[in-house]
Amino acid sequence: MAGPLVGGGGRLAFPGSAGTASSQRTAPSSSPCPRGTATGTPGTARFTPHEPRLPRLCATARRALPALAAVLAPSLAGPPASAHSGAPSPVEKLYGREIRELPTTPRTVALTFNAAWDEQGLDTVLKVLRQKRAPATFFLTGQFAERHPAATRAIAEAGHGVANHSYSHPPFGELTPGERAQEITRADRAVRATGIAPLPFFRFPYGGTTPRQIAEANALGHADIEWTTGYRGTATGMTVQKAVKRALDALRPEEIIQLHIGSLDGQGPVLDAEALPQIIDAVRTHGYTITDLRGLLAG
Repeated sequence: MAGPLVGGGGRLAFPGSAGTASSQRTAPSSSPCPRGTATGTPGTARFTPHEPRLPRLCATARRALPALAAVLAPSLAGPPASAHSGAPSPVEKLYGREIRELPTTPRTVALTFNAAWDEQGLDTVLKVLRQKRAPATFFLTGQFAERHPAATRAIAEAGHGVANHSYSHPPFGELTPGERAQEITRADRAVRATGIAPLPFFRFPYGGTTPRQIAEANALGHADIEWTTGYRGTATGMTVQKAVKRALDALRPEEIIQLHIGSLDGQGPVLDAEALPQIIDAVRTHGYTITDLRGLLAG
C-alpha cells in the first residue's frame, strides 16, 4: 500500500497509485486552513498552498505534518520491493535455454538414461553403475513410473537422480500449451506417487525443443536438460561393439550421453545395458570424469 500524503487541515491523503509523484488530493473546502494541494511520494510529501498568505498556525502545522508523514509511510507502505526479490536459485540459473553440454569444468561427461517403455535392462544398468561407482540421471515418463513403481524407487535407492521425461512421450510440437503443461505436471505427480522427489529437470520427448516450449517448462519449475550424444541401443543392426564405438566417436568434453532403459517391443537384449561397462571404462581411459547432473544444482 502506498504511503500517505499530507492534505489540508492536517489530514492524511493517499495517492491513487503507489510511487506516483503526480497523484494529488485537494484539501476539502471545510478545512480550517486555506486550500492547497498535497503531492509527492512517501517521505517526500509536501503541501502547496493556493493562497499566498497563510495564518501562522496553519503554516506551523504544515511544516510539521510532512515529517509525520515520513515517519508513518514506511509502516503503511510495507517492505520495499527488494525485500521480496533475491538471487536466482540454482535451477533458475539454468532457465532460458536447452542444455546439451555440461556448463561445468572440462574433461567431464554425464551419463543419462531415458525410460519410457519397460524396465528391461535396469537391473544390469544399476549393477554396473554400482560396480563402476558411476553416477547417472534417469529421465522417466509418468507412464513408466506408474507401471514400474518398484523400478522407479530402485533407481533412487541406488543413489541416482530421477527426472521428468513427460507423461506419455508425445511430440510436444503437436500439443497445445495446456496439453504440454499437463504432460509435465502429470509425470511429476506420477513419480512423486512412488515416494520419490524428482529433480527439477525436464527432457523433451524426441529432443524437440523450441524457445517457447522451454519457457513453458521453466515456468513449471524445470530446467531443460537434453543430450550431446544419444542413440537407442535397440535400433536395427546395432550391436554392443557398435554402441560402444558410437559413444566413443562422439566423446567430447562436457558431453551429456543419452542411453535407454527397456525396449520398445519388450523383446531382445537391451544393448545400452550390455555396452555400459565398456562405455564407462573407455570414457575414463580417455581421461574423462563421470559427473552427476545434480551438481548443476549445487549453486
